[in-house]
Amino acid sequence: MSATADVVLSVSGIGKTYTQPVLGDIDLSLLRGQVLALTGENGAGKSTLSKIIGGLELPSTGQMHFKGAAYQPGSRSGAERLGVRMVMQELNLLPTLTVAENLFLDNLPSRAGWISRKRLRQLAQAAMAQVGLEAIDPDTPVGELGIGHQQMVEIARNLIGDCHVLILDEPTAMLSAREVELLFTQIERLRQRGVAIIYISHRLEELKRIAQRIAVLRDGKLVCVEPMSRYSSEQLVNLMVGRELGEHIDLGRREIGAPILRVNGLSRADKVRDVSFEVRSGEIFGISGLIGAGRTELLRLIYGADVADSGSLELGSPLRQVCVDSPVAAVRNGIALITEDRKGEGLLLSQSISANLALGNMPAITRAGVLDAGAERALAQRQIAAMRIRSSGPEQLVGELSGGNQQKVVIGRWLERDCQVLLFDEPTRGIDVGAKFDIYGLLAELARQGRALVVVSSDLRELMLICDRIGVLSAGCLIDTFEREHWTQDQLLAAAFAGYQKRDALLHEAAPRNPV
Repeated sequence: MSATADVVLSVSGIGKTYTQPVLGDIDLSLLRGQVLALTGENGAGKSTLSKIIGGLELPSTGQMHFKGAAYQPGSRSGAERLGVRMVMQELNLLPTLTVAENLFLDNLPSRAGWISRKRLRQLAQAAMAQVGLEAIDPDTPVGELGIGHQQMVEIARNLIGDCHVLILDEPTAMLSAREVELLFTQIERLRQRGVAIIYISHRLEELKRIAQRIAVLRDGKLVCVEPMSRYSSEQLVNLMVGRELGEHIDLGRREIGAPILRVNGLSRADKVRDVSFEVRSGEIFGISGLIGAGRTELLRLIYGADVADSGSLELGSPLRQVCVDSPVAAVRNGIALITEDRKGEGLLLSQSISANLALGNMPAITRAGVLDAGAERALAQRQIAAMRIRSSGPEQLVGELSGGNQQKVVIGRWLERDCQVLLFDEPTRGIDVGAKFDIYGLLAELARQGRALVVVSSDLRELMLICDRIGVLSAGCLIDTFEREHWTQDQLLAAAFAGYQKRDALLHEAAPRNPV
């Protein structure tokens, strides 16, 4: 078969302009049964290009062909009908509907006009098994699942039915190692079926493992389309950012002082169970664990977003017991939370950068109860420069920014406040390798200022890179805490599984025995 016959979809001269050009003159072909890795810094145009292919955006210039014919889907549903599917960072799920209903919303099995619940469950269980969600009840409302499990539901939804082109935008950002392996197995099966796959990620080790070709975008231009085997990770990073980055970070000189946060026996149902730890001024304390281990739930309890069944907090220097029963109380006591769900909980997407940065900083930019537009703009300009936010200016809508730049806006909002305890939930999720080191440098600066940082991350190597200590949660319990220079990746992973092994053993002991 010729190379031309292998082309399932091609784009030629594709460009896109919003308030400014974000893509220019992109030529690219997708081949049957091949994974094309698409990478580049945030703002390079990866998501915009994938949305054009997936029917969510119209190109300003250029044309596309699918299976030899002109391709102008006009909408996401139009692309899906042709077999072009996209799993986005922004989940396309309805939280009030069940997992099963979300999976088959466009094709609910029915009989005599009534939904066949039995058949729906059977179909959902089969689809969920493909991505390792067998333990989830198909009748569970999606809104009750964590972000990681929601993402697996979204992936499962897009694997149902005919699929010729599959676009995966940062699919493993919130997945555990086991879920990643299940996803890679499914990708290999799709390849064998002849599906062309665009895999967008900043995790270069993943790209080298599963992709046959690599396409690198920088500043909206395609700078490389080559076989993956021709490039090392270091060379790819240099292509992406235009400069060299080391695989280490100098946190600078810091004075790690006395504890300024102490968590005493926090518990909530079976999500967080009797967790205690303390964080010192100038310290970066990491929290590791598998998806569903209780990491986000723990941060929400500390921040007062959820109410604990038991436990207490001590804050300050010297430590004093405080009541944090709401986010307002948390902020009043000097605690900030940078949420993992920036779109749902962290940003007003229809508002400007300056308006989003002003949220939570109103006392500093109001005069006699009236907003000082000059002070608001000065705050925005300060944080745009400090965070290196790629934008056309303070008035650009946050919804027009790339995912990584949106995350920077969330983080930048808190830099104006005098919060001594900062809780970061997946602070570099969806952020490219260049911007990650900017965030690491920011965390280091905050620590040098004497603040106490708690960082939850699914990237174990990230925690090992930046943290002074790492606590490992497993099945809601804090299994162990490891000091820098005294941990290994194997030890941290073993601790992450330990709570589940203990729980499974107890369940086995409690299970009734069948008489012989």
